Amino acid sequence: TRTGLQQLEWSLTHKLRDDPRVTPLGRLLRVSSLDELPQLLNVLRGDMSLVGPRPIVADEIWRYGKRIRHYAAVRPGLTGLWQVKGRNDVPYRRRVAMDVTLVRRRSVRTYCVILLLTIPAVIRRQGVY
Repeated sequence: TRTGLQQLEWSLTHKLRDDPRVTPLGRLLRVSSLDELPQLLNVLRGDMSLVGPRPIVADEIWRYGKRIRHYAAVRPGLTGLWQVKGRNDVPYRRRVAMDVTLVRRRSVRTYCVILLLTIPAVIRRQGVY
């Protein structure tokens, strides 16, 4: 069962820093970002793109409000502004703003910059849990 603090953290972020469901192997895969590799199959199938907003679950749609139209205008991505600017250390409101910015400024150049910035972000592991 979740403690009161965990319930609050979950309601705010849909993530838990110290998730009791994650095994030691799962934690290693998560902090190394290797857990993202299977999503490459989704990219190859055309369900996702390399760069774009991260996929969200139905319970997160309300957080986007009227900005959900920006999110829905593109395919979810394997990486994006949120990943290179701090991941889970970024408040959800800022994440939404980053997704909107990414959609509004999408270009080959922007996507290439984000892909290049993803490498050091993965190595730094900032905001990963």
